[in-house]
Amino acid sequence: MSLSKKLTFSFIFSILISILIISFISNTMINRKFDSYLIVEQNTKFEKIRKDINDLFLEEGSNLTSRDISNYASMEGIYIEIRDYNDNLVCNSNNSNMMHKGMMGQMMRQMMRRHGTGNSYMNTGNYVEKNFSLLDGDNIIGTLIIGYIDNSHLTESALLFKDTLSVSFLISGIITIILGLIISIFLSRGLSSPLVNITSTANEMRSGNLKSRSTIKANTKEIKELSYSINYLAETLENQENLRKRYASDIAHELRTPLTILKSHVEAIVDGIWEPTDEHFGVLLGEIDRLAKLVDDLKNTFKTLEADLNINKTYFNITNELKAILSQFEPLFKKEDFILEYSIEENIKISMDRDRFKQIMNNLLSNALKYLKNNGRVFVTLKKEKSNIIITVKDNGTGIKEEDLPYIFDRFYRADISRNKETGGTGLGLSITKALVEAHGGNIYVESNYDKETKFTILLPIE
Repeated sequence: MSLSKKLTFSFIFSILISILIISFISNTMINRKFDSYLIVEQNTKFEKIRKDINDLFLEEGSNLTSRDISNYASMEGIYIEIRDYNDNLVCNSNNSNMMHKGMMGQMMRQMMRRHGTGNSYMNTGNYVEKNFSLLDGDNIIGTLIIGYIDNSHLTESALLFKDTLSVSFLISGIITIILGLIISIFLSRGLSSPLVNITSTANEMRSGNLKSRSTIKANTKEIKELSYSINYLAETLENQENLRKRYASDIAHELRTPLTILKSHVEAIVDGIWEPTDEHFGVLLGEIDRLAKLVDDLKNTFKTLEADLNINKTYFNITNELKAILSQFEPLFKKEDFILEYSIEENIKISMDRDRFKQIMNNLLSNALKYLKNNGRVFVTLKKEKSNIIITVKDNGTGIKEEDLPYIFDRFYRADISRNKETGGTGLGLSITKALVEAHGGNIYVESNYDKETKFTILLPIE
């Protein structure tokens, strides 16, 4: 069953159950309250009759006749019988002392129908009598017996009211169900249509169409977030696919160049074109070193990908370690007529992997040196701030374009697509650096103005 149908049926079922429960409870409670109200009204009427008969009995006494009360009893739809203090019959509304009580109910029904006070519902009622004391002050002087049908309080008007109430509930229920059906159809379609669109987008992505995007117009927060998430996933996968293709091309180029050089040089030596001199062997050795470096970078990046880094933490003076690293890079900077400056806070100690720290700084400094221009300058800082150590490497090199900044730490990503032998690299250094920093619980950030400067900031916790 589709989601739309399932939602529609669920809404209708919930509405139907709610209407039945509300109608049953409301109808039952209203009927009970209305019946109680009618019974109270009937008892009030009987009390009024008792007072009237009591006054009449005080005036007439034993001279009271059936004629005096018959019309009154007929109008009220009841049977009246008066007995004196000794329980002797004084009179009754039927003017018959020998009337059988079992026939009384039938006769009363006929009488009430003749006077228009009866109804068909009374045919199921039982004849009952209620006794009232006739008083002279506080003294009991007789007994008033009122006979009536026990459901006589349900007059035609009362029954009409109850029937109208039941019909109203029925009509209201039908209208509510129809409106609920219409609303549920719109609601279910409003919820299911965006989900169908998102599902279609996901299926397109599964089929390989990573350019597919979810285009929905929904006001539901969760559905909008789901749409944004699926689009973000598609965009991420598309970018990763482009990076993969670019990586394959880059790696092929990086491998092809040294292999081609090696092959051409070896063939020249084998064919006797070149002498196997130290110079020629030096060229071969240089290309082999490039291949070895590329293999090592690949090995390291896949280790970080598999969370297989071996971190051996020791407690050491990071101030002295950073100064030693910078001293190793100074000749390289001087050789290119570049400037390497630093501002390092003294005697800072940290618990981390010393070799991994060297690898982090070597990657950042090598990267900065690689992209310096004329009058190149690199400035390194180290300071402690609360529970963190902050290291920055800032250069005035070529910078990074704004559109490249979000991907600069991605594996195999290179902002320099020229694949220049001097600056192309493998696109793995910054990815490895980020993985090493995060493996120590730290973070690395980059800021850059294209063709002006680049600044890398590392935050490492002091453990």
